[in-house]
Amino acid sequence: MSMRVITGFARGRKLLTVEGLDVRPTTDMVKEAVFSIIQFDVEGSFFLDLFSGSGQMGIEALSRGAKFAVFVDSNKRAQETIRQNLIHTSLATNSRVVAVDSVSFIQSTKDVFDIAYLDPPYNKGILTEILPFVAKKMSETGIILCEHQSHENPPQEVLDFSISKQYKYGKIHITVYRRGVGAQ
Repeated sequence: MSMRVITGFARGRKLLTVEGLDVRPTTDMVKEAVFSIIQFDVEGSFFLDLFSGSGQMGIEALSRGAKFAVFVDSNKRAQETIRQNLIHTSLATNSRVVAVDSVSFIQSTKDVFDIAYLDPPYNKGILTEILPFVAKKMSETGIILCEHQSHENPPQEVLDFSISKQYKYGKIHITVYRRGVGAQ
């Protein structure tokens, strides 16, 4: 699958992908949809790309003006792919690649994020497990976006975050959490 940066500073740059069964790059359609949801929130944000894979979501955020992005993936090939993609897009200076599993990272980090994008392996219950830890690391106006399969049902509320909206793209759903907002 060919991936590219959709818009911004690194627009049109092709990105390397990570080959393997557990890696499913987010499609351009879903990526465009996600960034239209948060288009007014990206500029100047501190972005978390959890379960990063190739790093394309964080790279897209940096390309669109995010101040800094943290990429977390425990897979060595993924980490190397993210680093290569950051160099290729000239966005490496505004980023950090963390080589640890996502749960360990989110439990121990002192960072506070404005936007978190979670795309964990499907059908393993990881999303429900990790969401409370992510919610504790969000800024006051933080936004959590979760990519998951249509049959997975993330919790309606996580600490003081609630589902503000859900979007469907075939078998893929994007669930958006915001603080103190009920479902629309």
